[in-house]
Amino acid sequence: MKTHLITAALCLLAAPAHADIVEALPHGFEVKHELAINAPAQTVYDALIRPQAWWSPSHTRSGSAANLSLEARAGGCYCEALPKGGMIEHMRVVSVQPGEGLRLFGGLGPLQFSGASGFWNLTLKEKDGVTTLTATYDVGGYAKGGLDKWAGPVDRVLSEQYGRLKVLAEAK
Repeated sequence: MKTHLITAALCLLAAPAHADIVEALPHGFEVKHELAINAPAQTVYDALIRPQAWWSPSHTRSGSAANLSLEARAGGCYCEALPKGGMIEHMRVVSVQPGEGLRLFGGLGPLQFSGASGFWNLTLKEKDGVTTLTATYDVGGYAKGGLDKWAGPVDRVLSEQYGRLKVLAEAK
């Protein structure tokens, strides 16, 4: 219990320096986060491709981040193992640039239950040992009631994940 409270506090302290809902319309939205991570770009990248080490278990279908995996190759799967041999493909990797970034396509979380999908672009730029992570998630398609209502919740969930990634990368 004490460990969970410490982790939660660290994640709040590590919140992105800049988060923005760029646009939110009934047919789509874009959220953007930018944060400085006190670690070399390659260290951040190495952490980024291990979502099981930084993604919150409360934002998984299985309840365990240990079930997440990411194949860092074009066509690779950002997947989650489920009980009884089940599997979810959250996103498909479309671009891998070690130390520079990653791009994925698909629907995170409950967006999989709609006619929407998105493009997740994660770019790393290092200067003087500090890496700036710029992350955008552009979502389009159809969702009952409009995708604009999803922009805020998606923004908050991703903000939490980036804070956890920052904590992990800076601990290396």
